[in-house]
Amino acid sequence: MRIISGKYGGRNIVAPGSLPVRPTTDFAKTGLFNILNNNFDFEETLVLDLFCGIGSISFEFASRGTPSVTSVDQNTGCINFIKEYAQKLKDTAIHPVKSDAFDFINTYSQQFDIVFADPPFDAESTDLLPQLILEKGLVKKEGWLIVEHQSKRKLNSIYEPKQVRTYGNCAFSIFVMN
Repeated sequence: MRIISGKYGGRNIVAPGSLPVRPTTDFAKTGLFNILNNNFDFEETLVLDLFCGIGSISFEFASRGTPSVTSVDQNTGCINFIKEYAQKLKDTAIHPVKSDAFDFINTYSQQFDIVFADPPFDAESTDLLPQLILEKGLVKKEGWLIVEHQSKRKLNSIYEPKQVRTYGNCAFSIFVMN
């Protein structure tokens, strides 16, 4: 696992094998960030990374100049890893939060330009994420909600994604706030 581009580009993210994570592959991450590069100025983008695991997506955003990335995960080991790696990089843009993602969604009120959610692939609650996040108002106008899920799965949501991009076993359903 590595950071693809930006000021930390090429650095490896090596987390302890004991952490319960399934990081987004470099192939999928490259495809996603190619899309994001054409739609956002990262230096003016606020990001929320839900179910962040070891922070692969968070560090990619920070590497590209995002001023603030809120990284949420309920696993203490993952949050501690993110804190340690951010300190190693001397990066102050990443703000790790130990919380259940659904509790965070229900109690937080700040708006973000991009909300990225990567729940466990087998989580049935994944279908609820678009409705919960969009109706809570966590995504700014013209902002994006991106939900990562298995490519063979179609999200069953009352909201229709603007696009779905597939990279191997992984897919990104992209919802745009109007």
